[in-house]
Amino acid sequence: MSNKLRKLPTGIQTFSQIIEEDRLYIDKTKHAFDLIDENKYVFLSRPRRFGKSLFLDTLHNIFEGNKGLFKGLYIYDKWDWETKYPVIKISFSGGIQDRQTFDLKLNDILFKNAKRLGITFEQSLTPDIFFAQLIRESFQKYNQKVVILIDEYDKPILDNIEHLEIAQEIRELLKGFYTQIKDNDEFIKFAMLTGVSKFSKVSIFSGLNNLTDISLDEDFGDICGYTQDDIESSFLPYLQGVNLEKLKTWYNGYNFLGTKVYNPFDILLFITKKHSYQNYWFETGTPSYLIKLIKNKKYFVPKLENIEVDANVANSFDIENINIETLLLQAGYLTIKNVINEFDMITYQLHFPNKEVTIAFNNSVSDLFLNVSQKIPIKREILTAMHRGEIDKVEPIISRLFASIAYNNFTNNDIANYEGFYASVLYAYFASLGLKLTAEDVTNQGRIDLTLQCNDYTYIFEFKMTGSDPLQQIKDKKYYEKYKGECYIIGILFDKSQKNIRAFEWQKI
Repeated sequence: MSNKLRKLPTGIQTFSQIIEEDRLYIDKTKHAFDLIDENKYVFLSRPRRFGKSLFLDTLHNIFEGNKGLFKGLYIYDKWDWETKYPVIKISFSGGIQDRQTFDLKLNDILFKNAKRLGITFEQSLTPDIFFAQLIRESFQKYNQKVVILIDEYDKPILDNIEHLEIAQEIRELLKGFYTQIKDNDEFIKFAMLTGVSKFSKVSIFSGLNNLTDISLDEDFGDICGYTQDDIESSFLPYLQGVNLEKLKTWYNGYNFLGTKVYNPFDILLFITKKHSYQNYWFETGTPSYLIKLIKNKKYFVPKLENIEVDANVANSFDIENINIETLLLQAGYLTIKNVINEFDMITYQLHFPNKEVTIAFNNSVSDLFLNVSQKIPIKREILTAMHRGEIDKVEPIISRLFASIAYNNFTNNDIANYEGFYASVLYAYFASLGLKLTAEDVTNQGRIDLTLQCNDYTYIFEFKMTGSDPLQQIKDKKYYEKYKGECYIIGILFDKSQKNIRAFEWQKI
């Protein structure tokens, strides 16, 4: 890599630092200009580490009139830099574990804003009253309408999602806090809230129902993240020798109904780590409660391969009744594959966005059940067998895999009675290997439980707990006719008492 290349903005969320240190900046100021020009109150939902904080800081500098930072960028000769606006910026980054911590953090944030704006307040004010007075006092002092930028608006709730009473209490406090924006409309020029989840209008947004939600707006689909054009232009000098199609498979694929994008964190770390393919974004903090939820609700993991949800379900988050698909979509573990608009009803088809998320997510799911100390050697053996078409070696490996499931996964529940449990474990395990899978693969004769493709081999699996012979079902329905080349059909019968395989039959077609 040439020494003349600009430094990368890895881990930097401050716009002025990136510009002043001459680091690489992907120009998002057209989006900023259009957003300000067309809207007053805006909401944006994006997964963590997707560039939301940097975008808000860019807006902060625009409204404060820091023209010199924008030389050469889209907005430079289009914005009225002479008019400067007072900015109140609130960020809930960092952990908040209880009500007391929340109150202290929010008051500290407000006092820092007051100090920066040169406004003095009493310490005894409640946060909502403090916020309202800060808006009005800023307007009066600067004789200019106020800009409000709120980053990670939902984090205090998500930090306590496993403690429902605390999450509910903080939600109600935030509802009253955010209501002050609507109540002080006459003093406000522009407001934007960003976060991971969009809560239903009957909860946190009931006091702020005039927000324009751009989360799934085609015009702002790449407001955060890097596009393929960015990769093939601005980042190309940093990617010499990299197979761009492989890079795309690993890290691209997030779809917010516009141009598909890469998570910036992945690309910056991939370059910094000398083009090593790793799970950079996923390893920065996948919430344990999400994986536990999948286990506790006995969620059929193969369903995530291709799932359809109502648009209303996808857009709304409710802590009293958490919908797994909604949570996965908003958190970035699933993304939109297709939009179906039929009979005046919009439906989203969801799937994993890329190889990183597919591997890492399913690895986390399989970790719930499998003895971690046994996983790595089993992975190596099963990958070798599958790549060589040595199906006779697969049965003992899978038996060892199920034997490694911790006993406490079967206590106080009837999970061992469901073939979906065993199918979920196998699916998650195979997916964590990076193999090409299709769950519930459709043919003209029915659905195949699981299809796996590896090198020139195709493996067709049918699972049963009781009833008919699974191998015979594959033969009768001729599922294999859909595929060319060498094909192995595999029927697995599970034993709920032994919690393992009772019969494993296979045939080469």
